Amino acid sequence: MKNFDFNLLSVLEVLLEEQSVTAAAARLHLSQSAVSKQLARLRLTFDDPLFERTAYGLRPTPKAMLLAPDLRQVLNQVAQLTRPDEFEPELSQRKFRLNIVETAYSLTYPHFMPALLQQAPGIKMDSQTWHTESMDKLLRCEIDLGIACREWDKRSLLHMDNIPDDLNYVELLRDHPVCLVSSKHPLLNEPWNLETFLKYRHLQVTFGGFEHWLLDDVLNLEHQKRDIAVNLTDFHSAMHLCENSELLLCCPAKYAAQMSHQFSLTTLDIPLKLVPGAYVLLWHKHFDLDPSHRWLREMIIESVQQVHPV
Repeated sequence: MKNFDFNLLSVLEVLLEEQSVTAAAARLHLSQSAVSKQLARLRLTFDDPLFERTAYGLRPTPKAMLLAPDLRQVLNQVAQLTRPDEFEPELSQRKFRLNIVETAYSLTYPHFMPALLQQAPGIKMDSQTWHTESMDKLLRCEIDLGIACREWDKRSLLHMDNIPDDLNYVELLRDHPVCLVSSKHPLLNEPWNLETFLKYRHLQVTFGGFEHWLLDDVLNLEHQKRDIAVNLTDFHSAMHLCENSELLLCCPAKYAAQMSHQFSLTTLDIPLKLVPGAYVLLWHKHFDLDPSHRWLREMIIESVQQVHPV
């Protein structure tokens, strides 16, 4: 690797993400033949095919998958060396990668994106929904930021104290769960207590990469549990099903206030004492002094906290 061209690493990164020469060429603003030639150089350099052609595109070889975690870190370090000490948002073409829990989009994006687009029209925001690997991606510097749900209640497995030491975070807003039921649900004519809450079957939305909430942690400590009849992965579909059944749906209160008016649903407090949790902005300490990263963090924090004071 004496005369290695480090620009090839950027090509490898895009190929790993797109798993297609055509898509990679489009992202890199190169011709397909140019990307194919660079892939050939990469194969020669690493003495490995790196990708195998399949009917569905390129499939990374074990060697390519082994390179992927270190690749992002190396590219971040090189980018840090070449970025200016001062950030000029109006000139920036930087692409930020974010993983965000589903319920946080409507609570955050409408508040910071308009100003971002006005001040930094060339910046790109690549957002994906938070999933089981998002925390590891943050720890490997494969994504710039995350917005996830964490708890202040000591009984929760997702307590703030369990955030990895390599990450920094800022609390954006607090929230607590509520219970949604059909406006025609028979329980509305019954005493509303924990017994009633547990008597009926529940509909659960798995989001943020976790299948249980603080609510379930607390119930488990009391040797009780909800009867989960259906698991879904998006709240809009869940609210529609909740409206047309006798299933109970637990949902973050602020998100429920925004979305539930579209359905014939009644909102009830959960009959259990719970400490409100929070949406937190997370990033690796590697980015602490990065001027553009700091600019984006501060814009998100200030914009969201103006609307939702902590």
